[in-house]
Amino acid sequence: MIAFRRLPLFPLLTVLIATCSVFFLRAIPEFERNLKSWLSAAISLLALILILIWFAFSKRFSFRSRLIGLGGFIVSVIGLTQSLRLDGTTDARGLPQFVWKWTPIVGTQVPALSTKIALAASTTTDPRLAQTTDVPQFFGPHRDGIIQGAKLSKDWQKSSPKQLWRQPIGQGWSAFAVVSGKAYTQEQRGEKELVTCYDLFTGELIWAHADKAHFTQWQGGDGPRATPTVQDGYVYTYGATGLLNCLEAATGKQIWQRSVLAENHLTNLEWGISASPLVMDDQVFVTGGTPLGAVLFAYKRDSGIPSWKAGNDVANYSSPMAVTLAGKRFILSNNAARLTGYDHSSGEVLLDYAWGIDKWPKASQPVQVHPDRLFVSAGYGMGCQLLQIQADTSGKLSAIQLWSSMKMKTQFNSPSVHDNHLYGLDDGRLACLNLASGDRLWKEGRFGSGQSIVVDDLILIQNENGTVHLASANPEAFQEFGQLAALSNKTWNHPVLAGRFLLVRNDREAVCYELPIE
Repeated sequence: MIAFRRLPLFPLLTVLIATCSVFFLRAIPEFERNLKSWLSAAISLLALILILIWFAFSKRFSFRSRLIGLGGFIVSVIGLTQSLRLDGTTDARGLPQFVWKWTPIVGTQVPALSTKIALAASTTTDPRLAQTTDVPQFFGPHRDGIIQGAKLSKDWQKSSPKQLWRQPIGQGWSAFAVVSGKAYTQEQRGEKELVTCYDLFTGELIWAHADKAHFTQWQGGDGPRATPTVQDGYVYTYGATGLLNCLEAATGKQIWQRSVLAENHLTNLEWGISASPLVMDDQVFVTGGTPLGAVLFAYKRDSGIPSWKAGNDVANYSSPMAVTLAGKRFILSNNAARLTGYDHSSGEVLLDYAWGIDKWPKASQPVQVHPDRLFVSAGYGMGCQLLQIQADTSGKLSAIQLWSSMKMKTQFNSPSVHDNHLYGLDDGRLACLNLASGDRLWKEGRFGSGQSIVVDDLILIQNENGTVHLASANPEAFQEFGQLAALSNKTWNHPVLAGRFLLVRNDREAVCYELPIE
């Protein structure tokens, strides 16, 4: 009993309560890992503060011992702050990542470019062109994460993917757009934000266009986030600070440029402009920024002259989409507080549906799952909904919620549909949902804040840690066919499959593989 009384009960109980609280948080079903991580960190910090206060006033130690102990703690903290620097986040959970100050900064190994003219000639006569398909925009040919007709082999053990090239690349979270054997992306090198064009088969840099622009944010890092859109011999790009470019696809020559945020007196979003341009008919469409006001901006494709702007919300991170729902063709925009639809020629608001929490980001693409049904999803406690879209006699659209669920919690992963089932990363794990009921049929694997696309009856998953996985799009069960150690660092960029050629990149390097086919 005497020995028990001598134990420091307060710090022991504090540690015990904090540990139990963390375990309780992590055991809550459907509670997202980013919220779990932040609350766990807050509980740990609170426990440490309480123990320090107890130590400072405890009579168990002499004044001299307490003074030395607290002084040593303060000196250690100061020493660490002088020796460490913030280097983004550990992953999309948002917790800060610290590295030693002498650790090389990401991007310094890639030479800066200043030219805006063509650097090399492209080889357009490569016979492998016949084995490619164009992916001219973000998230697949139709911005729905679906690739058809690739006929990939499921046996990567018997016939493994062949690496064609690997090389350093500038910072940023852009993906590639691929047209006619050329791969277009955006990257940051020094103080220059670049649009770059590479040969798909060799990785040779064909041209680079540079703008003096640099966006950085402590969680998301440096560089552009959006993906180029290629249409009719022109490349349309949207930089992280709001620079909208129209360039010649063959040479990179600038045709026109608009500074969307500056011209419309808007402030950038917390994590930077991330929505990729949408080209439809004779116009190009991009989203805006903050504060409350117009969220969608239309420009003439040939001249960059503004056509219209519309909406009354704060823009977000999802890219605008061209859809046909309830027999009506229009542009869909997933905003901070609302899902809105616009007539592409006039900007007239056709659909206005409130959903989600405007304090948290939405980056996941809405998914059309039926001629008159739409699936929306987000992370940060918002979950998902299936909406029925209806049109009245005047052409106005309305959305009716058929079901809502927390069984698909996407952050900046976007799901895709195959045979009336939805496949996507639910809080970092691949899940399959029955679209009719919203029931989750299975949830497997650990892919972090990676990305996924549906390829015929397969799913290609880009793990956040850099590996690529091939799995079956089967509602009965999760089945993985192969893995590929493509990259070795945090990867938030979407994978791109152009025929049998897989392009993956992150903020450090890019690599191209030729995948085996049946």
